[in-house]
Amino acid sequence: MIITVKSLSRTQFIDITSHVNDKIRKAGIETGLCMLFIPHTTAAITINESADPNVKKDIEMALDKLAPWDDGYRHMEGNSAAHIKSTLVGASELVAIENSQIVLGTWQGIFFCEFDGPRTRKVHLKMF
Repeated sequence: MIITVKSLSRTQFIDITSHVNDKIRKAGIETGLCMLFIPHTTAAITINESADPNVKKDIEMALDKLAPWDDGYRHMEGNSAAHIKSTLVGASELVAIENSQIVLGTWQGIFFCEFDGPRTRKVHLKMF
């Protein structure tokens, strides 16, 4: 199962929680696990607070400090910072499914993390 995500800027955290829940309901899964995988080397996935948009901005700011865009990288494409951020955040998440929806904390959401946009990307889901 695939979710297509379109980013609008170089760096963007896109809440895909409702899309994941829609796919779970359509698949008819009541209880189990959902593995989410990002098949891109300059994008990632994470679970974090979805209530306050400043949390996303703070994470972006911290990642920019860890991997600034202009830092003398050797990679010819000029997007090494995006590769580093993707590695730091990670390419997959595993979440529980109960009552045909993902189990998250009160303030949590699932975010597709774009680090080299704007682009059209894919999130692969496997439910079992």
